[in-house]
Amino acid sequence: MDKRSINYTPEVWGGIECSYNRVQSRYFDQLAYSGHYDRIEDDIEKFSQLGIKAMRYPVIWERLCPTQNATIDWSATDRALKLLREKNIEPIVGFVHHGSGPKYANFATAKFASGLEQFARQVSQRYPWVKYYTPVNEPLTTARFAGLYGLWHPHKRNDKAFVSILLNEMKAIVLAMRAIREINPEARLVQTEDLAKIYSTPFMAYQAKFENSRRWLTYDILCGRLNDRHPLWRYFSKYAAQDDLAFLQQNPCPPDILGLDYYATSERYLDENLARYPAHTHGHNHRHKYADVEAVRIRLNEPSGIKVLLEEAWERYKLPMVLTEVHINCDYDNQVRWFGQIRNACSELLQQGVNIKALTTWAMLGSYGWNRLLTEAGGLYESGAFDVSSGVAVGTPLADYIQRLTVDPLFIHPAMQEDGWWQQDERFIFEYREPEILEEAAIPGMKEDCI
Repeated sequence: MDKRSINYTPEVWGGIECSYNRVQSRYFDQLAYSGHYDRIEDDIEKFSQLGIKAMRYPVIWERLCPTQNATIDWSATDRALKLLREKNIEPIVGFVHHGSGPKYANFATAKFASGLEQFARQVSQRYPWVKYYTPVNEPLTTARFAGLYGLWHPHKRNDKAFVSILLNEMKAIVLAMRAIREINPEARLVQTEDLAKIYSTPFMAYQAKFENSRRWLTYDILCGRLNDRHPLWRYFSKYAAQDDLAFLQQNPCPPDILGLDYYATSERYLDENLARYPAHTHGHNHRHKYADVEAVRIRLNEPSGIKVLLEEAWERYKLPMVLTEVHINCDYDNQVRWFGQIRNACSELLQQGVNIKALTTWAMLGSYGWNRLLTEAGGLYESGAFDVSSGVAVGTPLADYIQRLTVDPLFIHPAMQEDGWWQQDERFIFEYREPEILEEAAIPGMKEDCI
């Protein structure tokens, strides 16, 4: 990167893993595990020293208002948002992060949308200066995990439940933004979703085609594109309430910014040849059985990777974009490479006229339990820009790298001189091996957010 490209460097934003999901009757709180609630001022002070311009910050509905008509204790949120404002860090406020809502208004019911609308109004009345919101984080991913895979509440495994949950989330986003804009007409929707893509063998191409239509649903629905011309219209007509479809067609709420989350596991590969893969990768669609594995582990014969996916999103929507989650669970050098390579891809696309505003260092305090997909309390810890395993936030080499970039956008970290593991031939663990060896193959830690 030379001096001519300095105007093509995206901003750096920050975010903390704040999932507040429900499994059976238990709620799991990532920020309680990380200890952030006891270190709000100290953590935000350290975040500000990185030079970030904006930050995804949680104001979680289920936590603040667990019972209906409860008196909300705003004290911790007041302190956090006030300090962010004083540090000139723009907050992007999120209400539901892989959650299902409080028990009195969970997203298996129509009360979810009206309940979130009410909560959004309360938040915007208290903080009328807040401009950016993400009412529901990754609604499609959450609907899949809760309605198709049965991992999170309400633990369903069927298309009807998936469709109902997704549409309830979409209605909630529309109503929440409507309520917020009554208070602050300048409020902006930053809608996050996994930037996923599916590749496959020729035999499984039909399933890949379906999932690659499904991957855009969050944005297609908000943009009013789920109509009789949509490739999944027949699917939704079969499982959805017609009133819900009509509401979303009549009340589009296009995102002001597409928030795209990208992981090493976001791209998947489907293969009917089960013997080549370990048993835990096997699944089915009621027609055929197939393995579903990380595409990075396969020698693909078509373009893939972050730059390809960002170009596809830009061509489809032509809306401003931000990489709202950039994170990998790995050694420090590879964390730096992952962030740096994605930043370089964003810079190249900016030079080509693609509107990419920023990329976000995610899970700044690390995260817990993603190796078990948040199905258990606590779980394996993976650090981010900071490591909190000692009880305090200690900056990692990734934090040092980000701090250098915000001061000197042309800084090149020494780790960038080498390839990441995702670029090395050793990553192809699903080739030329016997099944019994595959069972024991070591996979470096990555957020398993797509199965």
